[in-house]
Parts: sequence; C-alpha cells; structure tokens
Amino acid sequence: MAPATYSQFIRFLQEELALSASSIAFAERICAADSRPREMDPTPLPMVLWQYGFVTLKQLERIFDWMENSPLTTRLNHSVTNQEA
Repeated sequence: MAPATYSQFIRFLQEELALSASSIAFAERICAADSRPREMDPTPLPMVLWQYGFVTLKQLERIFDWMENSPLTTRLNHSVTNQEA
C-alpha cells in the first residue's frame, strides 16, 4: 500500500471506527516484528486490532471492505482485469 493510501487507511480507522492513536500504534508495534514494511502490506494490522480486542468482527468486516475498495486496490484490480481481457 502506498504511503498516501496507508495514511488514508489510518484516518479511516480513527475517524470512521473511532480507534485511538494509541490502539493503532500498539497494533503497528506488534506488526513491526514482521519484516515487511507496513506501508507496503498493512494486511496484518486489522487482524492484530481484532485479536487484541480493539475492533469487533463487524468493524473488521468494514476494514476489509475499505481495503478492498481503497483507491490503490481498485486501480490494481482494474489493471489486472484489463490485462486478462
């Protein structure tokens, strides 16, 4: 995920799901043990938030919906579809 999109993702978590900055920072620290840069792959972050009780299953679904429909994901999916045609 591009840095700008990652920032939008964090903003979504804070504004739409009312997650505190400290909850997100905690989850990011847990994810930091993984060697992949978080800007490129934020996939574990929602699961960590859920695993530690910061989000409900319903909120987790909203997060995955947001990620699926994020501008970068939408562009990538459109590009792949066009290449297959």
